[in-house]
Amino acid sequence: MRVSETPLLGELRRLIAVEGPITIERYMALCLGHPVLGYYRTRDPLGAAGDFTTAPEISQIFGELIGLWTAEVWHGLGRPAPFRLVELGPGRGTLMADALRALRAAAPDCLAAADLHLVETSPTLRAAQARALATAAPTWHDDIGTLPAGPAILIANEFFDALPVRQYQRTDRGWCERRVGLDGDALAFGLSPDPTPEIAAEGAPGAILTLPAVALDVARRLGDRLAREGGALLAIDYGDLYGGTADTLQAVARHRFADPLEAPGETDLTAQVDFAALARAAASAGATVHGPVTQADFLLALGLAQRAERLAARANPVQAASVKAGADRLIDRSTRGMGHLFKVMGLAGPGQPGLPGLPGLPGL
Repeated sequence: MRVSETPLLGELRRLIAVEGPITIERYMALCLGHPVLGYYRTRDPLGAAGDFTTAPEISQIFGELIGLWTAEVWHGLGRPAPFRLVELGPGRGTLMADALRALRAAAPDCLAAADLHLVETSPTLRAAQARALATAAPTWHDDIGTLPAGPAILIANEFFDALPVRQYQRTDRGWCERRVGLDGDALAFGLSPDPTPEIAAEGAPGAILTLPAVALDVARRLGDRLAREGGALLAIDYGDLYGGTADTLQAVARHRFADPLEAPGETDLTAQVDFAALARAAASAGATVHGPVTQADFLLALGLAQRAERLAARANPVQAASVKAGADRLIDRSTRGMGHLFKVMGLAGPGQPGLPGLPGLPGL
């Protein structure tokens, strides 16, 4: 394969030479979060000049609807004051800025009660968030473990897909863990020589099983918090409702798919989210599960079409066309459309009312 001489590649070569091939989980963690050379430590990856574009960058309606969702959930919780309004992986702060603007206009009492917290490890993105949310006085955290106690409404848009995963491949010996080693100077995928006996799943030869251990731990911790202290979590990500054995590890650079091993530290790495597994992990800690549903169904239930019509009616023809194009992209139900690929799931404390736009599905 082609190899790009990135700053992180030399570090990985030295590490593998000393310790041997490393797990996919460790490879992702280093590529994305190396304290000096990691992808999210060194750049703003969002927008036309970056590597990918998220829903808040496509249309302001996305963040506005989440702001109104927050207000309705807050009322259902009994209007606690204060409550922790938390975003996990807030990007440039665009979603939260739009959400707070909607709250300011439609639910100022909810806004007044909100204590804003952002979980973000990237210095570059923290600086962008500080600019976008200067009047909101957010508090930043490296991890959910430092969030203050109390009722919380948490937003996680494209957060879980960037958490490192482990992968296992079915062989005639059983499920062997997938690793990253060296083939000459280039990185290459390989397998552990011994199978992992704890995995008893069925699978055809060559099938790849993804275990999102980090994401499952986060889901359990958040589920426990919601069960003890009340609140809700809204998770929006690309993924499957029920998981599977496909290889969903992918890299993106300049809005195109790339080889995950070609330019370590210079491309975004993600893995498709297994919503059923996240739901089971959170439920095991005491949370109740709502959804998942497709992003199209969720946004339409919250009133996206009506909001787009109102915005377009007040705009000039060029702006109106832009509003429509952005809204249509968010709810595109085609095979590769965001409205189909992205799913939405909610978590809440036991005994709390339902969550807007999300049916309760306790059987997941």
